Amino acid sequence: MKQEAINALHAAYDIEAQCILEMKDYIDDEAFSKAVELLIAAPRIGTCGCGHSGIFCQHLSHLLCCVEQPSRFISPAEAVHGATGFLQEGDVMVFASRGGKTKELMPILDICHKKGIHVITVTENLESPLAKGAEVVLKQHVNRETDKYNTQGTTSSTALGMIFHALQAAIIEETNWQVEEFAVVHPGGAVGERLNGREIIH
Repeated sequence: MKQEAINALHAAYDIEAQCILEMKDYIDDEAFSKAVELLIAAPRIGTCGCGHSGIFCQHLSHLLCCVEQPSRFISPAEAVHGATGFLQEGDVMVFASRGGKTKELMPILDICHKKGIHVITVTENLESPLAKGAEVVLKQHVNRETDKYNTQGTTSSTALGMIFHALQAAIIEETNWQVEEFAVVHPGGAVGERLNGREIIH
């Protein structure tokens, strides 16, 4: 590789590590507490976002299912063609949009309001339409993306993933969810073999 490429890959680690450290200053315990409360109480949870945010919303839905909080990713394209019928009054929709203005999500926000669905938005822009239309807003912080043009959804994806991981960690504690329960729903792979083997790792 060119030296510039080697420098860039090392810098990527530094940029994203710095972002995670800076994000701790934006933690709002009250907002996170309300989000966790809504997620735990919800019979069903939808997640929705576009591009990299959408990909990480799929990750959040999987994390939630792993701790037995029923969730599915709802594609923005399918949401306005009937898929929001998955959610009923009292359920929760989690939107992720760094700028909080993603046009594809606006009609879905309206549907949520009409159906009495609780809305949690993760965004960097607290004055955005998706933030103002939410009951709970979780602040995303991004110092810069890792590419030299500051355009690719790299650090912003890591920041979003960190928020989702923090939510899952809090849900595990708040519900007193036990690793033995995970052994039931995750019998596959190396993790399943370990969980259902001779010892349970706590």
